[in-house]
Amino acid sequence: MISPLPLLRAGCAFAALCLAFPAAAQATATQLQGYHDQQSDIIVTAIVPRRQGDILSGTSVIAGAELTRALRPTIGDTLAHQPGVSATSFGPNASRPVLRGFQGERVRILTDGIGSFDVSNTSVDHAVAINPLTADRIEVLRGPAALLYGSSAIGGVVNVIDSRIPRRAPDEPVHIDGIATYGSAANERTGSAEIEAPITDKLVVHFDGSYSRSADLDTGAYILTPALRAQAAASGDPAIAALADLRSKLPNSAARSWEVAGGAALVTDGGNLGFSVAHTDNLYGVPARYSLEPGSETEQVRLHMKQDRADLRAELPVNGGILESIRLRAGFADYQHQEIEESGAVGTTFYNQSIESRLELVQAKRGGWDGAVGAQFFARNFHVEGEEKFLPRNRTEQLGFFTLQSLDFGSTRIELGGRYEHSQVEADADATLFNPAYHRSFDAFSASIGASQEITPGWRLGLNLARTERAPSAEELFARGNHAGTQAFELGNPDFGLEKSWGVEATLRGQGTGYNFSLSAYHNWFNGYIYDALVNDSACMAANGGEPLDFPCFQYAQADARYLGFEAEASIKLGEVGGYKVNLDGMADYVRATITGSGPAPRIPPLRLLGGIEAQGDRLTLRSEIEHSFAQDRTAATETRTDGFTLVNASLSFKPLKGNDRTTISLSANNIFDVEARRHASFLKDYASLAGRDIRVTARLSI
Repeated sequence: MISPLPLLRAGCAFAALCLAFPAAAQATATQLQGYHDQQSDIIVTAIVPRRQGDILSGTSVIAGAELTRALRPTIGDTLAHQPGVSATSFGPNASRPVLRGFQGERVRILTDGIGSFDVSNTSVDHAVAINPLTADRIEVLRGPAALLYGSSAIGGVVNVIDSRIPRRAPDEPVHIDGIATYGSAANERTGSAEIEAPITDKLVVHFDGSYSRSADLDTGAYILTPALRAQAAASGDPAIAALADLRSKLPNSAARSWEVAGGAALVTDGGNLGFSVAHTDNLYGVPARYSLEPGSETEQVRLHMKQDRADLRAELPVNGGILESIRLRAGFADYQHQEIEESGAVGTTFYNQSIESRLELVQAKRGGWDGAVGAQFFARNFHVEGEEKFLPRNRTEQLGFFTLQSLDFGSTRIELGGRYEHSQVEADADATLFNPAYHRSFDAFSASIGASQEITPGWRLGLNLARTERAPSAEELFARGNHAGTQAFELGNPDFGLEKSWGVEATLRGQGTGYNFSLSAYHNWFNGYIYDALVNDSACMAANGGEPLDFPCFQYAQADARYLGFEAEASIKLGEVGGYKVNLDGMADYVRATITGSGPAPRIPPLRLLGGIEAQGDRLTLRSEIEHSFAQDRTAATETRTDGFTLVNASLSFKPLKGNDRTTISLSANNIFDVEARRHASFLKDYASLAGRDIRVTARLSI
């Protein structure tokens, strides 16, 4: 079990320290109440709530009608159309966001500012334990601003914001939200409902539940790539040759999941105190990576994931000369998933217990100076049991202190951020992995400074410089075994040092009557970048006690690396026709990554363009869009080229109740021309394409 004592000591010590901290500023307490009431361009993940145009790095917000249209069973696929975001797409049931080419350990997935407490960072076939159906809005922070949520967030942060812990009392005796979706590509049937009710004028309770079931995904294409189909067709083994004709339905991709949760909060004019508990149960198939070697067998495994979770949130107004408010956020989860073989036997089980807490002291506003300081504690107790145990039992503890300070001179704004993080990572001795006991500790320092200047009314130019450090994870340090999820014998290095980087990001944002524009360009230089490289089997065989390997040998290494890229998005109002506002919008993103001495980094998304035209009426909205993903020819030695593709989508949304904008009926047609599409960021891209033509009907109710 994870002891809460370090958390309590750290919280008390830090609170005492910060009470003597110099005065500074922050948004009013009213701004912190009720995310439902905030303007859509207010980014609450920025700790000090900011307008989207005031943040010195790339940001995205998806909410309302856009969230309803984009909603998919996974967080990765829900966000895949946002600038700078791709997805791991390990089949339709396990898809984690990829931010600026970063995935796994370098991207944090949060729910209301606290981690997801799962093991999705460990392997791409592990699903994120956050349900998009319960989201009120999702915020994506890319670049240095995300480091305030942990040194592992160098790629960015995805924060899913829900109302399980109520932030306000509903105006009606009982408030009901519900959503139901049918998707044709996987015969997907999904339903979710939320109920909020004020017990007194200050006490509010919340209940929600969801259920989803889907069949095998229809890809509308061959399952294998042309190169693999040719290899299969040339085989003398009839079973392998038959794989060349495998198409449309993606085997072993069906899923069933359900979730129940409840919460309550004491809501006052200036703050609130609340808690929630939730249980998640998710059973899904993992599409196979077919072996084309004669006599070999291809396993089709299902994963059964369960999580019990409890959360706490408190916001206390101070309204003093030094502090405006104090915020506390904490969570604990007990997670496990079983990997079930075709015979029904449990092959491997993953266990994870995690706790995380954040204390944020929001400074009282003084002139143009505002900011916040805080502390964060995280602990994880993780172990694997069974046939494919590739890690010893291990524990991680992190204690971090951070600050964000901002000066606003009107046309000029300056922002400084800093974070210190102490990490301890230890692994038990494990004879089955030929692994001795290890204990490592790390001290990581990260800091950023940025400024923005109004160059003309409505237009701002910004520049941000960051120095970041990240401690290696337990998986990068201690892995020593066969891992079917990545089709590799993974060998960590317990002697790794910190991963360090310098980063610079420039932003240009503008808006005016009928238009807005945003551009972010970035460049990161890494020293001690941690990556896995294909090496001679001898190193892994030695770590495996001289036994033969089930998979190729991949050893973690450190080297210099560079990431550079850009994101751009714009929209313009073309005019009005018959009471409809006609808008044109577009988006582009690109990233290029190189590891010194190795070449291109693997699984980097290619250049992508997306354009749409939308007609918005009072009650009816029509939209069509085209997305083109270019071919990815710049590949690592261990991966294959990915062909480009073009998807055409269309949708309409209708508000059946006059005066109720949150009740909608939506119809969308995605991948209308049934195009074969594969994401280069996916480990599984050569064995499973994305969904083919998918007709989706979604009804959302809010009363």
